[in-house]
Amino acid sequence: MTKSSKAAAYSQPENFEAASTELEHIITMMEAGQMPLEASLAAYKRGAELLQYCQNKLQDAQQQVRMLEADTLKNFMTSGIDDH
Repeated sequence: MTKSSKAAAYSQPENFEAASTELEHIITMMEAGQMPLEASLAAYKRGAELLQYCQNKLQDAQQQVRMLEADTLKNFMTSGIDDH
């Protein structure tokens, strides 16, 4: 496998935590400044993919929380009306 095909071989992260851990590892490696140019570009691309994945997962979680809160508030408001 060549270096360029290695970047294409990356798979979807297992979950948010795995993506976050991999992203942290990439950041640490890049900050060390010891990567060759091609490896840095591949790491940057992978980091951007992981960041997008994490942002999407967080948006999904926020939407679920909004839905749960809306249902809770609806139930709370309904139960308060029934008491009168």
